[in-house]
Amino acid sequence: MIEITATVESIEQAKKLLAADVDTLYIGNEKFALRMPTSFELDEIKEIIDLAHQNGKKVTVVVNGIMHNDKMQLLKNYLHELDELSPDYLEIGDTGVLYLLKQEKIKTPFILNNQMLMTNAKQINFWGRKGAIGTVLGREVPFEEMISLSEGINKPLFAEVLVYGATCIHQSLRPLLTNYYNFISPKDNNTSKERDLFISEPSDDTTHYSIFEDEHGTHIFANNDLNLMKQLQNLIDYNYDHWKLDGIYTKGDNFVEIAKLFVKAKEAINNNEFTEELANELSKKVEELHPDKRGLDEGFFHYASDDVK
Repeated sequence: MIEITATVESIEQAKKLLAADVDTLYIGNEKFALRMPTSFELDEIKEIIDLAHQNGKKVTVVVNGIMHNDKMQLLKNYLHELDELSPDYLEIGDTGVLYLLKQEKIKTPFILNNQMLMTNAKQINFWGRKGAIGTVLGREVPFEEMISLSEGINKPLFAEVLVYGATCIHQSLRPLLTNYYNFISPKDNNTSKERDLFISEPSDDTTHYSIFEDEHGTHIFANNDLNLMKQLQNLIDYNYDHWKLDGIYTKGDNFVEIAKLFVKAKEAINNNEFTEELANELSKKVEELHPDKRGLDEGFFHYASDDVK
């Protein structure tokens, strides 16, 4: 059964995404979660969980940050507070968090997200044996490898695939932007994602890697965002039925409208009505709703395995 997960930037947007029939809302607090559109406090997380459950939908609360000792101390109480709110999933990345889940007897199921490393079925199955109900597949795994990988995943484990949105390609705990601005002494040293900063390769001035800085360090994103609308049937043919929509750079109602397009595709696939013509039509609408200054392509999907370095 296809499950669509979408990031959330506000409680109002959460209501619209639920009305659009998105299956799972993806939220978190910036102290413990990486690269979220918005940071939600516990009372807001509770409100969104209650809204989702009233509509027969689910919520993933994200605690996928790289935790140092100071945050691990804070995290223990936070996990218990989350557990009492009854989210459907936690998404974690740090193995120290997994240790805490076990030690503190947290009952909420967890998804493992160390996506840069999740590139083979043996690793997915390993985390399944450690208690994960699913994992986030490496964003740079081409479809050629996904085909063989899918055959080795032990059911009911799943590997989530990003089908729309920005792809992080590098994170450093160092405040690289702040360090740079300290060097050049600028008047404007705002390093947040709201500023929409880009960096470019010296050898190719057409590149534009989004970059921002927060308390987790510096985050750099791929040149273009991802749109796999035309490839959804291929994904389903190989049992990739957990799809992620990331709206960190696609704001407000445009993101909701894009979510509706993927829900329409899901319904068409379920009814055996997802034609090439419909896929092209929906993909074109995604392009129209996508932010003008951001590129859009199919990422590493068509790469040969040997071409991914």
